[in-house]
Amino acid sequence: MPNKTNFILSVILFFFTITGFGQVKLPKLVNDGMVLQRDTEVKIWGWTTPGKKVKVHFLNDFYSATSNEKGEWKVNLSNLKAGGPHTMQIISSDTITLNSILIGDVWVCSGQSQMDIDMNRVSPLYEEEIRNAGNENIRYFAVPTAYDFNSPQKDLPSGKWENISQENILRISAIAYFLANELYHQYQIPVGIIRSSLGGSPAEAWISEQAIKEFPNHYQEAQKFKDSEYIRQVEATDQKKSAAWYSKLNQKDKGYQNPKSTWHQPDLDDSNWPEMKIPGYWVDEDLGMVNGVVWFRKTIKLPAEQAGKPALLNMGRIVDADSVFVNGTFVGSVGYQYPPRRYQIPENVLVEGKNTIVVRVVSNNGRGGFIPDKPYELRADDSKIDLKGKWRYRLGAEMEPAPGQTFVRWKPTGLFNGMIAPLTNFSIKGVVWYQGESNTNRPDEYAKLFPAMIKNWREKWNQGNFPFLFVQLHNFMRTYNHPTESNWARTREAQMEALELPNTAMTVAIDLGEWNDIHPLNKKDVAKRLALAARKTAYNENDLVASGPIFQSMKINEKMAELTFSNAGSGLVAKGGDKLKQFAVAGADKKFVWAKAKIKGNKVIVWSPEIKNPVAVRYAWADNPEGANLYNKEGLPASPFRTDDW
Repeated sequence: MPNKTNFILSVILFFFTITGFGQVKLPKLVNDGMVLQRDTEVKIWGWTTPGKKVKVHFLNDFYSATSNEKGEWKVNLSNLKAGGPHTMQIISSDTITLNSILIGDVWVCSGQSQMDIDMNRVSPLYEEEIRNAGNENIRYFAVPTAYDFNSPQKDLPSGKWENISQENILRISAIAYFLANELYHQYQIPVGIIRSSLGGSPAEAWISEQAIKEFPNHYQEAQKFKDSEYIRQVEATDQKKSAAWYSKLNQKDKGYQNPKSTWHQPDLDDSNWPEMKIPGYWVDEDLGMVNGVVWFRKTIKLPAEQAGKPALLNMGRIVDADSVFVNGTFVGSVGYQYPPRRYQIPENVLVEGKNTIVVRVVSNNGRGGFIPDKPYELRADDSKIDLKGKWRYRLGAEMEPAPGQTFVRWKPTGLFNGMIAPLTNFSIKGVVWYQGESNTNRPDEYAKLFPAMIKNWREKWNQGNFPFLFVQLHNFMRTYNHPTESNWARTREAQMEALELPNTAMTVAIDLGEWNDIHPLNKKDVAKRLALAARKTAYNENDLVASGPIFQSMKINEKMAELTFSNAGSGLVAKGGDKLKQFAVAGADKKFVWAKAKIKGNKVIVWSPEIKNPVAVRYAWADNPEGANLYNKEGLPASPFRTDDW
């Protein structure tokens, strides 16, 4: 009952606002700087008082509509050709003028954190690209995070169209920017990007209530979160537990218990502290598997010419949270494990001679410490001081693992209602999707969930089978010296199966990841491959090779397996040498062993002396199949695959 009452009150307030002034209200997407989709029917819509006549003046044409009993109105524009900027007037009791409108191609870029990651995050790889960024013909709309479990929302709470410029480039989605840039330079047609994504989100959060009924567990969970009081209780309980954990942590932390000699002070005597080699995890030291707070200290020497100057402190990645001090001055903090630690040291902090760096690390659960193969360094002027090696460390507080958190915003249907439904009136060229990490624990379900989502979006947009491009999961985590089972590999397989839907295309990124980072920095090459997929799927460059090899069939010939592939392009190659890697073969006992493999024409022959009668082959079937090197001559990698269904 409270939900229904609140809804009625909000509707009354909404229409009171409109009827009180008799004005037209436009959705956030229909605004200055927008990009309208060329060569298709385009809807312009909004709200006013019921029965009100509205006219739209655009490109020397007038369109008219009368609002319905709910105050909704719309007009349809057609035959729009690429170009601009143009002006639009919307005329009713008042006149709204929208400026700098472009006509071109509009792409919705969605998914989880891979799509969220901005140019600032990847800036170490793309300094030149950032310096040169700026294009009035690329427009960007960032959909704010919003979720709702009761009904699809008609509008977004905020948002605006922006030109790509030096003022905003660092906060633009890296994949979205690089893709738009590739397409603009290819076709010289304005590009609009609507970025609607949220880190950590599973696919079920992006599906409508009607479509999620095919998945009863998710549907039932969605019903629970329709109750705002239930949400309040869940969040309050989580907050109370978390606050209590951190309060206890801070009270127990010996590093803060003596105000006169806190452990971040540079003159603290740490000579009796044990040493640990960084990067690394303290579970491998005498400390063992401990959660709580561990303090780390290191003293370095600087020459006179670097004293007083600003500097950059790179502290790699730290599990889980950290606070960093230089010579007793706080220089920054990150509250969770994934972002890179890049801290600016202000002027007059560094001194000639000894300088002390202190890192307070909070481990919530699992293995706390410093991620290997990341930069740990101090950059001052043109010099670089390597900070890897021995650091002093001491336990500040030992704690039980931190309580878990309920991520309400990730629950089924919520993100669809809040971040997709308000977009579906806006005509688009297609969708680009990068997601899957949050569903890797349920790959079999994802094989049904993902195509259901694609169908759901196409139905809601009512634009037929618009192009749907997606990125297959990249390589991640440790490598193994023997064939393994892998939920990440099975999720990649589930993604590949979505290619059975019409007008879909998959970008393989098995060679673009980082073993120690779920968020690899190389987003430009991902976008280049997406642009190839777009050119073929959305722009009908039918002769373009836009994908690496895709397994097609297997034939057993004596003791060998003969594999054929689609998308072989100009021919198959073993990148980086003559030997193919990451092939495995099994007999009837279902035990896989590493196999030999060679290219013969556009086929791959696979065998092993250990397997007399092969029945199944796998390629790159691992979380991180390091060295997988089957490509076509166009330089595009083969997708991982298996011939079995074990």
